[in-house]
Amino acid sequence: MTKFKTIAALLIVTLVTACSGPSKSTVDEGAGGATGTAGAAASGVGEGGTGAGGAMGGATGGSALGGPGASQENRIIYFGYDEFAVKPEYDVILQAHSKYLSANPAARVRLEGHADERGSREYNIGLGEKRAQSVRNVLLLQGAVSDQIATVSFGEERPAVIGSDDEAWSLNRRVEIVYAQ
Repeated sequence: MTKFKTIAALLIVTLVTACSGPSKSTVDEGAGGATGTAGAAASGVGEGGTGAGGAMGGATGGSALGGPGASQENRIIYFGYDEFAVKPEYDVILQAHSKYLSANPAARVRLEGHADERGSREYNIGLGEKRAQSVRNVLLLQGAVSDQIATVSFGEERPAVIGSDDEAWSLNRRVEIVYAQ
């Protein structure tokens, strides 16, 4: 429960700072890197492309909520156990990313789906892909273009937190939004 309170507090702080002006963050350095690992499933557009600045916040682009300048907590979408439906609490964040993508046609994003360690490797790769596709569908419905979005599933292979308890598992059930440089 404290994790959700922490996330809620971070979202409030992020909203307040987003209203104060454009972000001065830089593009994610790892966005243009290799995405393939043994067992990773990928679909969509290949990596590469360039991010674009401009319409939503200066040379680095985006805001605290969306685009490559988004804070780390606004580039991760968490999921419930064995679920792949996007929760309504992420609507504002995904709308900001969609707005950035639709305003910057040259921008490219990779959606990296993850799962916790429970379940078989194959099942978790599939679940990570379903989660990435769910986020992709939301972005497409809100104005992003299919060519801008690639998906990849790492299943349980790249945990955000090492551990075998509810808190670690909840932090590993996620989709990370990674902008290409």
